[in-house]
Amino acid sequence: MWTGPLFLSICVISVFSWFAVAQWAEARRREREAYYRSEVLKKLAESSGAGGEVSLEIMREQHRIENTRRREGLRIGGLITFAVGIGLVVFLHGLIPNEPVYMCGLIPLLVGIALGASSFLVSRE
Repeated sequence: MWTGPLFLSICVISVFSWFAVAQWAEARRREREAYYRSEVLKKLAESSGAGGEVSLEIMREQHRIENTRRREGLRIGGLITFAVGIGLVVFLHGLIPNEPVYMCGLIPLLVGIALGASSFLVSRE
């Protein structure tokens, strides 16, 4: 009997279900962390004058860290996409040498350049 396709479909459904539950759990964890962080900052802001300054400084530092991570993510994504574009140009040119099919590799190459350039335009507060 053909149990291969049945087994494969059950495995695929199981893997995607596991990914969905893992993503849901991660979203809930981040939501709880944000809630507790906002509660702590609110308590600090409501306390004496020094607490308000501390909470503002904490918020500024979190914003700075978030911007730095965003910039680094754009640079890494741009570098990876740029490398994929170069690899695709080389691969397609070697695969079909007399046709300009390799020009399709310019699409990810240019997207990588745009991502890398945009990382320098993101605010540096």
